Amino acid sequence: MGNLAGDAGRFPETYQCTMSTLTIQLPDGVARQLRECADREGVTVEQLMSSAAAEKLSAMLTVEHLRERARIAKREDFTAFLNGSPNVPPIPGDEL
Repeated sequence: MGNLAGDAGRFPETYQCTMSTLTIQLPDGVARQLRECADREGVTVEQLMSSAAAEKLSAMLTVEHLRERARIAKREDFTAFLNGSPNVPPIPGDEL
C-alpha cells in the first residue's frame, strides 16, 4: 500500500479544507485490521479511512464518467479514429 504518511508533504502548508465527522459501525475484526494497518503505515485510522474513501470514490466516479462517455459515443467517430491510425505491426509483446 505504500507509506501514506509521505503524502502530507505534497500539500502546501496553506492548503485548507473543511472537514466532516462521520460515525460508522464496523465489525470488530475490520476495525482491528484497520488499526493494525494504520499503525504499520504510520498514519492514523482517520487518515487511512479518508484515503481509502477517496480512492473508492475516485474509482466509482471514473466508472460513471466512462459510462457517460460511452452513452454519447458514436461508432462512426471510433471507426474514423481507427482508420486514421497508422497500419504498423504491434510492438513486441503486444501481438495477439
